[in-house]
Amino acid sequence: MSQLLLEISQFLYREARLLDDREWDEWIKCYHPKVVYWMPAWGDDDLLTVDPYTDMSLIYYPSREGLEDRIYRIKTERSAASTPEPRTTHFLSNIEVLEENNQTCTVRYNWCTHSHRYQQSECYFGHAICQLTQHELGWQIMSKKIQLNNDYIHQVIDIYHL
Repeated sequence: MSQLLLEISQFLYREARLLDDREWDEWIKCYHPKVVYWMPAWGDDDLLTVDPYTDMSLIYYPSREGLEDRIYRIKTERSAASTPEPRTTHFLSNIEVLEENNQTCTVRYNWCTHSHRYQQSECYFGHAICQLTQHELGWQIMSKKIQLNNDYIHQVIDIYHL
């Protein structure tokens, strides 16, 4: 395993662990202030939507401010969809560096998240493509496009499910 792939894998594992541990303030630091965080929806034609401005998205935040607002609502219990917060366990696999430049790289990985809330367990799965950039403290996510492969979602999907 290359040193770059090892560093990136450790960064992605840490980001997932911070979600599981509900360490919101540390988790948000994994994201660049200008991050684009997007989960397109599946259309009737069984294709993902392609434009978050004109098509339906399951989640879309054009900057970290949207993620920060979401975290604020979760932490202050102003989100009915997150009260009580579910218990989650994230699994990552097939981490692959698709492209690398001086201070940036593009990564693809598969993910599966088990979530438990109200005496029910759910499983969400898919893959993500992230553009990462080197920051003074390590890597940060510049963009994250998440593909959710579940056909039906029985509850509101949120950042901690992904």
